[in-house]
Amino acid sequence: MHRQRVMARTLGLATAVALAATACGSQKTENTGSASTAPSASAAVTTPESSPSSDDKPAGDPSASPSASASASSASPSASASASSSPSASPSVKAVMANGDDSEQVRELQARLKQLKLMSVAPTGFYGSKTTTAVKSFQSRNGLTASGSVDAETWKKIQGLTKKPTADELRPPTVNEVDAPDPRCMTGRVMCISKESRTLAWMIDGKVISTMDVRFGSENTPTREGVFDVGWKAKEWTSTIYHTPMPYAMFFSGGQAVHYSADFAARGYSGASHGCVNVRDKAKLSKLFDDVKVGDKVVVYW
Repeated sequence: MHRQRVMARTLGLATAVALAATACGSQKTENTGSASTAPSASAAVTTPESSPSSDDKPAGDPSASPSASASASSASPSASASASSSPSASPSVKAVMANGDDSEQVRELQARLKQLKLMSVAPTGFYGSKTTTAVKSFQSRNGLTASGSVDAETWKKIQGLTKKPTADELRPPTVNEVDAPDPRCMTGRVMCISKESRTLAWMIDGKVISTMDVRFGSENTPTREGVFDVGWKAKEWTSTIYHTPMPYAMFFSGGQAVHYSADFAARGYSGASHGCVNVRDKAKLSKLFDDVKVGDKVVVYW
């Protein structure tokens, strides 16, 4: 009888380990989880992480759409000079770009503002609160009406003080700026993952080979920090607990893995994982998956 109880406990532990190995999945605002299907704290309701830039394009939120944003703005948004004029501006002054716009011209504006050290995040093409603040700052410094919207005079002034952005300036490798590598990342083959900058840098002997934006677990299901090794890889995988796809999964700590997340690609930082390191650039991750070997180091740090 005693032997049977020991065997039962052993089988139970093995089952729990197997489940934990595939426990990752994307959390959404409405996802409350279930204690009967998820391990420990991962069943709790999650609060989405805040975006690294409020100029991320809204995804599926009508209240954050360009038209809704425009109604809350002091100026009527438009992607061209033919837009209706701002209520606070002279009737003869029309906005070229304003809060809520989403265009390549906005991306160029953001790249030029970055040249002027008025924006720290990479261009997204979406005109949100960070772009509005940067434009207001530029206008105040240059004796222009600080409306936060870009009229013809403001745009001409910005163009005159900056150079035409390069392709890398318009679309840098990551939206988030990469942190200085942790000292533990400076030797060997390492996926160097910063929670501070929310980036992953693939490094070999201290040299950065590639970088990408990443997303982590929520407060209730945090991504573990420390030094790990890649234990195993799976190009196609589905979480056995949350039943969500985990393509290009590279497991480094129990059920936690670096993997592609369609949810992250669609919604950005308005969601979170159940502890995994989500990547939204599938092409980059596919290349990284081919390069990384079982046994390579993983460093997760603040």
